[in-house]
Amino acid sequence: MKIKILCDSMCDIPEEIKQKKYLEMIPLTININDKEYKDSVDFSKEEFYHILQTSETLPKTSQVTYVQFKEKFEKYVSEGYDVICLTGSSQTSGTYQSATMAKNDVEGNIYIFDTLFLSLGSGQYVIKACELFEQNNLSAGEIVNKLEELRSSVNLFFVPFTLEYLKESGRLPSVVSFVGNVLNIKPICTMVQGKNKIVSKVRGTKQIATKLVDMILEANGNDLESKIITIGYGSNELDFKKLKEEVAKRLKAKKIYITRGGSCICSHTGPEILAISSSY
Repeated sequence: MKIKILCDSMCDIPEEIKQKKYLEMIPLTININDKEYKDSVDFSKEEFYHILQTSETLPKTSQVTYVQFKEKFEKYVSEGYDVICLTGSSQTSGTYQSATMAKNDVEGNIYIFDTLFLSLGSGQYVIKACELFEQNNLSAGEIVNKLEELRSSVNLFFVPFTLEYLKESGRLPSVVSFVGNVLNIKPICTMVQGKNKIVSKVRGTKQIATKLVDMILEANGNDLESKIITIGYGSNELDFKKLKEEVAKRLKAKKIYITRGGSCICSHTGPEILAISSSY
């Protein structure tokens, strides 16, 4: 059974998953100082963090286009593949709509799956799709049905270390940003029905790693032995070291992956971020 799995670059996935031969990531476009770049193609994540820290203007992301999707769908359908396409949340980007429109104009077995998450949350669905493809003789439709069953188990918590990027991108009111910066309060965010939501707060950075592990444990009833965990970070490697140590000390999981925040998420949160996600 020939199946091709596609995802957009709003899905932050571990490098060992990204290298799967049957998986392809379609990049969003990043506009920096009026120049367009393909996400994770024209620059590495480390290079993008440097751009964020030095650019005078905030980078802007543009959705994967109808044309990009249509070209990929036509290519793989003509080669005899069934296609599964996973996208970042339809509530924050038009990428899902672009994929759906392209699917409707291409004859073949094409399945579009709205993860209703971003970053590590979306990445959990990509990881699971790959696992299902490799471990079971399932059709593309059956894999998508299994992904639907996963929804209630997916959790994501992330902390941006500065509020300036969220304010500039319009995702946080200026007053909230000002008060947060003055009091050194960091918001702990999740996604609910495809949209970002602040669910807790922590003062300073020392307790962030502990708080993230507390919250992922609470969300899973303190039982993660059958779950897949992904932990992620941006340019802040020392902060990530603390999270990694906390996870190693307190979590027993089926598998623990590590990845880094991509330009789509970090354009809005800034380069310094910690995140943790879980799913079956």
